[in-house]
Amino acid sequence: MTARAVSELRVLSLSGGVGGAKLARGLSAVVEPGKQHVLVNTGDDFEHLGLTICPDIDTLLYTLGGVSDTQRGWGRASESWQMLETLGELGGDTWFQLGDRDLATHLLRSARLAAGSDLLQVTDELASALGIPDRIHPMSADTVATTVHASEGDLPFQHYFVREQCRPEVNGFSFRGIDRATPNPEVMAMLAARSFDAIVVCPSNPFVSIDPILRLPGLYQALLDSGVPVTLVSPIVAGLAIKGPAAKMMSELGMPVTALGVAQHYHKSYPGLVKYFVLDDSDATLAPEMARLGMEAVVLPTVMRTDDDKRALAAGILELYRD
Repeated sequence: MTARAVSELRVLSLSGGVGGAKLARGLSAVVEPGKQHVLVNTGDDFEHLGLTICPDIDTLLYTLGGVSDTQRGWGRASESWQMLETLGELGGDTWFQLGDRDLATHLLRSARLAAGSDLLQVTDELASALGIPDRIHPMSADTVATTVHASEGDLPFQHYFVREQCRPEVNGFSFRGIDRATPNPEVMAMLAARSFDAIVVCPSNPFVSIDPILRLPGLYQALLDSGVPVTLVSPIVAGLAIKGPAAKMMSELGMPVTALGVAQHYHKSYPGLVKYFVLDDSDATLAPEMARLGMEAVVLPTVMRTDDDKRALAAGILELYRD
């Protein structure tokens, strides 16, 4: 049988925010339109100023829609801040920065949810409006809320991440509502039907981006039963998190701040899930340690500064699935 081209592969990617969205954009560029399905964390979602805010979903929408602010690293390009400035003048709460363009997304989402649509439907509508061929799947239509257990007490995730700028020392995480949440039914059906050729865990925070997805009832087992090897891209490169607080969290939890520490977390929490563990070139010496955990190390340049970097990493990963 002739190996299929990378562009023909049907891909499920698991993603959090900025780092995951970069690889999702690379995957979108190397597979045919509509071949990528992204299962995205919603544990970061919260209510603010009467609006439903979905930071990881919106990062994917803006990144895959080509309207993200690549200089700032989050939000929409060509943003303005008149609403936020006026809110501050009126004595309102401005710690969570809502730009004027970004605000339109939250207003429309909140209105559609209030009218009876669920988060899955609204996300499809927003992706379609931005001309995105990929399917962006919220991990659940049910509410799951990440709590950071910190030295200063328990904090809702956005309070820890944005308001407190990740300063408190962390000692654990929990996900309110996860035991009762139903995993995205369309993704679960596709996994059961063995509809995917590749499954990729993007370089996202293991604790607050990927754990909420994998801890949904039945999701981890569905991935194991899908018959598709899972590839995980390390979010830690040379002891540093490319984006976000993952390295700080690992240090405070007493874990090695290395790609090996990430691999050990997945090996302990989700035995047998990861077949291919993608290491950056700078961490190639860790490959033998991955083998001891039952994972096959794949060494690729994983730092994605440009769109060419994103496409190259995506293509390198999908080469693993061509046969």
